[in-house]
Amino acid sequence: MKTRKIPMRKCVACQEMKEKKQLIRIVRSPEGEVFVDPTGKKSGRGAYLCNQASCFALAKKKGSLNNQLKAQVPDEVFAELEKGV
Repeated sequence: MKTRKIPMRKCVACQEMKEKKQLIRIVRSPEGEVFVDPTGKKSGRGAYLCNQASCFALAKKKGSLNNQLKAQVPDEVFAELEKGV
């Protein structure tokens, strides 16, 4: 049997490459709304973060999510991420 290719993505905060399933996807929809995508399949521009509080804090401090999504990320998104951890 063939071995399946595992999709890899880079965390925007710590810049580590990890499996897509291990990361959390944040999406900016075509309408401009920014939200957490638990399924990883919603349409829009996506950015990935590790499932660690340190990465959430680093992304908020550096503004790397804002840069990647080309939109202002509301504080509610960061609150939802921290609540999920």
